[in-house]
Amino acid sequence: MTVFYDVAGVPVHSVLLMPTREEALGYPTGDIKLAFCRRCGFIWNSVFDPAVHEYSARYEETQGFSSTFSAFHKALAQRLVEQYDLHGKTLIEIGCGKGEFLAMLCEMGDNRGIGFDPAYISDRNTSSAKDRMTFITDLYSEKYSHYHGDFVCCKMTLEHILDTAEFMRTVRRSIGERLDTIVFFQIPDVTRILHERAFWDIYYEHCSYFSQGSLARLFRSCGFDVVDLGTEYDGQYLMIEARPGTGTGRPPLRQENDLAELERLVAEFTNAIAETTSLWKNRLAEINRKGQRAVLWGAGSKGVAFLTKLNIRDEVKYCVDINPYKHGTFMAGTGQEIVSPEFLKEYRPDIVIIMNPIYCAEIQADLHKLGLDPELVPIFQEDQKESESR
Repeated sequence: MTVFYDVAGVPVHSVLLMPTREEALGYPTGDIKLAFCRRCGFIWNSVFDPAVHEYSARYEETQGFSSTFSAFHKALAQRLVEQYDLHGKTLIEIGCGKGEFLAMLCEMGDNRGIGFDPAYISDRNTSSAKDRMTFITDLYSEKYSHYHGDFVCCKMTLEHILDTAEFMRTVRRSIGERLDTIVFFQIPDVTRILHERAFWDIYYEHCSYFSQGSLARLFRSCGFDVVDLGTEYDGQYLMIEARPGTGTGRPPLRQENDLAELERLVAEFTNAIAETTSLWKNRLAEINRKGQRAVLWGAGSKGVAFLTKLNIRDEVKYCVDINPYKHGTFMAGTGQEIVSPEFLKEYRPDIVIIMNPIYCAEIQADLHKLGLDPELVPIFQEDQKESESR
């Protein structure tokens, strides 16, 4: 392995609700040392300690308050229901969060659902299919392998697991000889992170990072035959569909051959990341010198990673989020208060830094409704990377 990126003293949780600034500033920290394996393409935090994590009802991960995300989520659920005839079936979701996606699958196909997640909150489940769903507020493990489903789903969870091979072998053992079972996983795509030099997408909870090829190699090595592989949501999410088998039941897909590209991207990231972070530090310092008010829009993990890597405190005083459960809480590590969009009518920022460019149109529409017209600065634009290289 080769360690190619390191950050010291980052909060070990990014979306755990912090009720006071003092707790946010004093929250435990850990280090990140991303390592790259040239043989299989796996990237992971080589100094990760899973013992420091608290996955509980305080973990506020939902993106469902965004109309952009909800439309994507609904379309994805509809596609899976139609493509795999998920009607009257039993579905399992590992890492189901607040149960929103599992609920959609159950509603659309009159299915039964079993969800695993310590952060699930029953009172927030208003689904018409609630009576057909069972939720277990615990991390999925071998002790739950007796639960069987026709469809096994795991979205935005595998990146939180260090021993990914053992986890996938556990899932494979639970399926056994039920070879018609469909397995669907969704995770962040590391090739986009490397390409965009997106240090804001590298945080402590995410200890494992995959490309299309490395994810497929993991699945094949653990006894799954890969059916489909690709990216969605503006290239942010990597998705894999598979069936239990031998790992050799289907030929490799073209996009699995990515080791050379990964090695190139890792090298480019290593060479350019200092310049990228320096440009952002200078940009924020210039905003401060001009006496302008800047806010971050997106008080999730990206925002925490961005602020802690750049050690931003007073330069940005507030972070905006549309999730009402976050309002009045504080950003882990740097202590900015999380506010609602309506707060901006009083604060009147000059600049809004958008932590995920896919929401630019939605955010602009929200600001327009508030009668505000600040400068919008997406965290990444393709021409921004080109200008850095010059």
